[in-house]
Amino acid sequence: MSEETSSAALSAADERRARRVAKHISAFAAAHGGSADGVVEYVGRISTRIVLVAADGSWGDQVAPTPAVADRAVELSGITRHDSFEGELGLRVRTSAYEWKRMAGLQLGGSQPAA
Repeated sequence: MSEETSSAALSAADERRARRVAKHISAFAAAHGGSADGVVEYVGRISTRIVLVAADGSWGDQVAPTPAVADRAVELSGITRHDSFEGELGLRVRTSAYEWKRMAGLQLGGSQPAA
């Protein structure tokens, strides 16, 4: 899809949102090895999540208000888009002790969940 075609499908406000999200995606990629791959995940009526895996194995995410904005942000950022978070993409993710402790919660001395 060309940039003109994609832009025409979004309102001016959504195009600005997509460009802002794309800027953050590009900055993340640049800070972690120069490239990134992503998966767009529909979260619900009010948001769509773009999960990112950088060249160095770091991971992060960006949230867009709609799937169309997320798709446009991925297109603008130039990252490689995947249909799912499986296989080689999942194997590239490098988790730190922080994530392991946080996932295990109280079992490894993590913080008490909020009530």
